[in-house]
Amino acid sequence: MRRDVTRAVVFGIFLCALTAPCVAGAGADDSWTKVQGKGEMVVGLCAQYPPFESKNEKTAELEGFDIDLGKAIAEKMGVKAKFVDAEWQGLIGGLKKGDYDILITCMSKSETRSENVNMSDVYYKLSDVIVVRKDETAIKGMGDLKGKVVGVQLGSGSEQSAEQMKDAFKEIKRYNYNPEAFTDLKFKRVDAVIVGYAYAVTQMKTDPSYKIVGEPISEAEIVMVMPKGADALTAKVNEGLAAVKSDGTGQKLEDKWLKVEQGE
Repeated sequence: MRRDVTRAVVFGIFLCALTAPCVAGAGADDSWTKVQGKGEMVVGLCAQYPPFESKNEKTAELEGFDIDLGKAIAEKMGVKAKFVDAEWQGLIGGLKKGDYDILITCMSKSETRSENVNMSDVYYKLSDVIVVRKDETAIKGMGDLKGKVVGVQLGSGSEQSAEQMKDAFKEIKRYNYNPEAFTDLKFKRVDAVIVGYAYAVTQMKTDPSYKIVGEPISEAEIVMVMPKGADALTAKVNEGLAAVKSDGTGQKLEDKWLKVEQGE
């Protein structure tokens, strides 16, 4: 009887030894080797947020800070960047389905924290500001928004900022994209729009109907987003980001796309 039990134990240990490598392999992180193997990193974004990402009206080509940054990081990683434009609200879902390897689309930590994903190191800090019509005289800052209707982009960090201060407003009106909010602001369907500073300045250059008032109301940490568990890819992206920053490329791209002249 003891001999049979001993044989069973030995056989069980033998089976465990055989299957352990398979089990370990099943959970292995191949996120970087997949990207490396195909020679390209598929980048998801929503090209509705200049100067970070948008389509050139003349050429229809994608352009902006995130586009150039993604290319620069991919180059440091030894692969090419392939950009895929998609709806903002579907980006996280597409990432989890495997449509993209990474999202580089001016997405903040606060927008992704509850989504069970990997995040890169912070690559930019973006302030949210209050934008009103140029002829507006009653609203000069946050304290003047009491009883006012404020517009924000749905699912954005600006929406989260507004939501935290919702008692200060009469209503928060949500839009699929910022241009819709700015149109309603122009035609007095909302009293103000809360949006990222760089976007606000870009919009004001295109259409001088608006102005920024008061102090920034919050600051968002902007990150790149990868699937949960893609630790190898995340580490490689962070290496690329660090290299882009250290050789001066990052600052050049900020100066090109995000620098705001004094007085604007």
